[in-house]
Amino acid sequence: MTVRTDPPSIGARSPALVGGAVTGLAFVIYLLCNHQFNAGRGDFLYLADAFLQGRTWLAFPLGPYDDVFIGERVYVPFAPFPAILLMPLVALVGPEQADAWQPIINAGLAAAAVGMAWALIGRLGVRSLVDRLWLIALFGFSTAIWWVTTRGGVWHTGHLVAALLTLLVIHELYGDRRVWLVGLLGGEAFLTRSPLVLAMPFYAFWYLADGSRTALVERARGVAGRIPWRPWVQITVAFLPALLFFLWYNAVRFGSPLESGYGLATLPEWLAARRDLGLFSPVHLALNIDLLVFHLPTPMAEFPWFRPDGNGLSILFTSPGLLLALRADWRTPRPWLLAGAAIAALIPSLLYYGGGWLQYGYRYALDSIPFVLALCALAAARQGIHPAFKVLILFGVVVNAAGVYWAYNL
Repeated sequence: MTVRTDPPSIGARSPALVGGAVTGLAFVIYLLCNHQFNAGRGDFLYLADAFLQGRTWLAFPLGPYDDVFIGERVYVPFAPFPAILLMPLVALVGPEQADAWQPIINAGLAAAAVGMAWALIGRLGVRSLVDRLWLIALFGFSTAIWWVTTRGGVWHTGHLVAALLTLLVIHELYGDRRVWLVGLLGGEAFLTRSPLVLAMPFYAFWYLADGSRTALVERARGVAGRIPWRPWVQITVAFLPALLFFLWYNAVRFGSPLESGYGLATLPEWLAARRDLGLFSPVHLALNIDLLVFHLPTPMAEFPWFRPDGNGLSILFTSPGLLLALRADWRTPRPWLLAGAAIAALIPSLLYYGGGWLQYGYRYALDSIPFVLALCALAAARQGIHPAFKVLILFGVVVNAAGVYWAYNL
């Protein structure tokens, strides 16, 4: 006997259909914004070609700065996973053609992150399609995602890959919680943006996070038998290949497993002077906190009525809608773990000499924004999005739309 299975109703399919449309629309918007900008720094694409040829260095520099020169070899100091990810494309079309397609690649990565954000928002319980669209506007068009996609280049592609990987991790933590996958994705994120290694302990503590916040503390303080040793060992083992590759990659390039190349890279004189104070140092904290929280543009009389200086802009100016995260339910442990991961991932950047130049907003905050987006989604699932936060999101979208103009005019 044949059993008839009716197809899902349009209502049941609509979130997926809308998500697909949103992802496609995001790709079109990003590509329209970045297709005329020549970043000129497709280092990851040429590094992918080098990997395919069994090398860890480039044959020639792509710019005067942010390279490490050792004899005739040119090394890329940036974390290598984006190059590994792009190896199949480079093997297919070659590094020169892939470099010419860099705007398409970055638009695709950003759109993929938007699509993953859509899936995560749904998994976190936001049922209203309208609220999901507001949160997508917040993530995709009211954060530095829009700017880094428009500008492209080796400095920015890593942010897009890292955001996508972190969204995948959070999606898994709120889903099947497969430990090996969390460890693997966390390792790939670490090989893309090194500060994300500090999120790994919070992923591990996720396996303690059933029940109330008090229960989490009690389990953490409890006897050894209550600690989830098996998941912790599994997540460590899954992360270990990334760590070992990181150490080997550094050693084979620079003779030390702890030398990433950031301390050796060529810099303009004014930036080298900052690095001389320490690659990571509390002396850089005041500047970075200013860029993250307080730095504002200069007003102008003509369009677009304000001018950034390229050093950065306060996240409260570019992304005020992220304040929605404060309305998450803090009586349960998971929001605290998300907040902890967001803060931990930000700490190295706040101590880093670079500041993020050239940037619109504070691009290093992108390491933390997937966690904050999850908090915003939890808040929206709990009580919707108050009109005041919609105004803040819209304000951020307008500010970041102006960032597209400044991407071509700074």
